[in-house]
Amino acid sequence: MIITTMKNHVDVVTITITRIPVDAIVTQGSSTLDTKALTGESEPRHVKIGSHIYSGSINLSGVLEARVLKVSADSTASRIIDMISNADNRRAQTENFAEKFTRYYTPLVTLFGILVMILPPMMFEGAQQGAWIYRGLIVLVAACPCGLLVSVPLAFLGGIGAASRQGVLIKGSNFLEALSKAETFVFDKTGTLTEGVFRVKEVCPKSMTPEELLELTAYGEAYSSHPISGSLREAYGRPIDKARIGAVREFPGFGLEAVVDGKQLEIGNSKFMNQQGYFYQRVADIGTAVHVAVDGEYAGYILITDVVRKEAGRLLKWLKKQQIEAVMITGDNERVAEDVARQLKLDYVYAGLMPEEKVEQVREFMESHMEDEKLAFVGDGINDAPVLAHADIGIAMGGLGSDAALEAADIILMEDDLSRIVNAIRISRGTIRAVKQNLIFAIGMKVLLLVLASFGYVTMKNAILADMAVMMINLLNSFWVLKYPE
Repeated sequence: MIITTMKNHVDVVTITITRIPVDAIVTQGSSTLDTKALTGESEPRHVKIGSHIYSGSINLSGVLEARVLKVSADSTASRIIDMISNADNRRAQTENFAEKFTRYYTPLVTLFGILVMILPPMMFEGAQQGAWIYRGLIVLVAACPCGLLVSVPLAFLGGIGAASRQGVLIKGSNFLEALSKAETFVFDKTGTLTEGVFRVKEVCPKSMTPEELLELTAYGEAYSSHPISGSLREAYGRPIDKARIGAVREFPGFGLEAVVDGKQLEIGNSKFMNQQGYFYQRVADIGTAVHVAVDGEYAGYILITDVVRKEAGRLLKWLKKQQIEAVMITGDNERVAEDVARQLKLDYVYAGLMPEEKVEQVREFMESHMEDEKLAFVGDGINDAPVLAHADIGIAMGGLGSDAALEAADIILMEDDLSRIVNAIRISRGTIRAVKQNLIFAIGMKVLLLVLASFGYVTMKNAILADMAVMMINLLNSFWVLKYPE
């Protein structure tokens, strides 16, 4: 691709590139662009003279000459990065309950211990000052908040460790806590609920076997860099003997002509078949149909589509049982989005959304929630990064996810396995349960020890042993979370 920048109506630089760095308009040529990272469309988009192209897209075939419309700082990709930064500034910081509690608890019990040392000798005749000073010291030791302070971080450390062992990286304890309160999960489609790559769904020949049609098509597409061509070669699954291939001529956005084993092949979409004057078979199924003609005769078509992840259905079924609402938002077209939703039995679908529109849609969801309810968003592309940053919990696919998505996310699935979300939710709930148990046990024991120490029923040795026992029991309870099963 050739990008020409304009300054005072004079060309200042011309460069050949594959990835589009700035927003521009095509002035010459035609090609297909991979816009998956930007809009979520699984099928490449055909562009020609007059078409607008956006930063972050990838040129797949053909040569384009384009005139820059916006400087880099105003491009689509830059606006996405700005939205991520603004979202980080708005994110609320949750306060740790234990720290807030000890902020008031420590001075109060310290004052109480001093009063135990001072008041009884002043109020009661015959009270020995040395004995009450010693008892006050026992009160201070018994009230030591060490067990209380370590109870919460230890439990969260166990939860984060358990999640990492199961392929889920959580960037902070506040996100683990928020995940336990998630009432709505919003999913991107391409690369998240689907694999984000093309697969051959069906081979429909007219005058030959399916194997022969697939072999001829794979050979005809052997030199093409188009994602659909790659899926055809992958479905064929055998090495390509390029000695069998003759002349190849490609028509970007339409198809190609090739000679294979001396046979003239014409491979392309329905527009290409119309141009060549073939009476081709109409395809009603969802997907991309690659039509093939051999030696002037229509030979059939191969249906290619994005494949729904196997674990996506199980995850959504589990969320439904937990009474957690699931929603899909995507930049792909409505027809494809509704087909995926039908396969996964999703009730709520929002299609054709640009990154800014995705952010606005998620904000609407969040505004409709109760204060304690949280929203989680799961995505993988650069177009998902702003939404990941704005959501209460952003979950990114770590294997194939873009760098921007991984940076903006709060939780990362290292193996691109959606079923790991189930593990993460279970671990988060188990962690919060352990935190509450630790807090109740630690506070309860401290109150009991304070009362007993005030009346002289606890020795210094017993106070120290009790404090250590509280810490050890909380430690064991927290480490139990680390062993949380899949």
